[in-house]
Amino acid sequence: MGGDCDYHGEESSLGQEISLLSSENPTFLRDNSSVEVEEGTPMREREIVPYKEVLLSYDELRIRCKNLKEAKGTILSYNPGAWIETVGGLKLTDYDVPKTTSLILIGPRGSGKSSLVNRISKVFEVDKFASVRAQVSYNSSIGDGTYFLQEYMIPRDSTSICLYDTRSLCDDSRENNKMLKRWMTKGVHHGELVIRGSDSRSLRTTMKSKALQCGYFSSEKRKVNFVILVVNGLSVRKSMENVCDLEMQYSTMVASTFNCPYLSFRDDKPVIVVTHGDLLSLSDRARVRAYLGELLGVPPTKQIFDIPECDSPVTELAIIDMLRYSLEHADKSLPQKKWFIDKVYKLWLSLCIVLVILGITVASAHERFRHTYNSPQVCTENNRATTPKPEGSLQMKPHREWHEIRYIW
Repeated sequence: MGGDCDYHGEESSLGQEISLLSSENPTFLRDNSSVEVEEGTPMREREIVPYKEVLLSYDELRIRCKNLKEAKGTILSYNPGAWIETVGGLKLTDYDVPKTTSLILIGPRGSGKSSLVNRISKVFEVDKFASVRAQVSYNSSIGDGTYFLQEYMIPRDSTSICLYDTRSLCDDSRENNKMLKRWMTKGVHHGELVIRGSDSRSLRTTMKSKALQCGYFSSEKRKVNFVILVVNGLSVRKSMENVCDLEMQYSTMVASTFNCPYLSFRDDKPVIVVTHGDLLSLSDRARVRAYLGELLGVPPTKQIFDIPECDSPVTELAIIDMLRYSLEHADKSLPQKKWFIDKVYKLWLSLCIVLVILGITVASAHERFRHTYNSPQVCTENNRATTPKPEGSLQMKPHREWHEIRYIW
């Protein structure tokens, strides 16, 4: 990948390329006329407007760099739930706010997830000479890089934000969905070994052996609060050219992953980070974002962030903007506390108590009635009422038929 960039060089480059495009295309900012970039490669008409918007966003980002310190302070002062929108009459206390907001990084092999972790961490690092935190694969074509889920607090001594570096996606969408479903429904766990069904027996044996050597991790599982989809801008640019089916598969994988239902929080889908922009011209970087916006159906200037491997205030501000977007949407998607269930439970419990008291009262009343009915005085009166009267007393004579008493006469 490209090395570190000088800020003034990048700032100058951004300004020069925007000015150059504007001068070569006088109607560039005024209408939707055809635009050609990169040696006459034509753009489709529907790509022109988002392409212009993305190019202008680079210039706006450069201007906003003067507020970089303030923007960084906003992230450093963040606490989970800070950007909850108290709507519908709900209060902050009505939400289930975690101790730590967990952001998970996913993406294809070679997308630069581990490098992005290091770049984000460096923005908030007090010691600028500190070593990198995430292990980066030098040759992404060999192996899958990260096999164990790794948790990184941002900044190091904070408990408010953590990033999870994950194993790369594979070519099998079913395998990917199975893995993503497990993370999103059961949570993520620092040091957890990620094994796929398609892994060879030798790889399984090797990785399990490494897991045993490291011992068992006792860290808690964390619920994923938002997802960051990391894509290689260079691979996306190649897939736009339709060179071969293999390169086209990259865009297909990105779209399939982005639309995975397990990654959505209500209507909020993942934020997209485009890496390896330092290997592309500004024009190509803008085209990649515009293309991804059309492919995924999201605004390229709001939900797609270009973060190249370049040390500069412009890159730092892009990282801060991306984190703020992710944290705001994570807070927005926090579940409400189970207050309704609690209220129903309390109501049910109260009703049960009332029924129990009522039952005891009825049983007590019945017992008193039975005791009174069976008392000696009542029994004497009842017996007296049923005792036969002596002879001579007036009694109703039984009715007799005439033929039975005719002999008397």
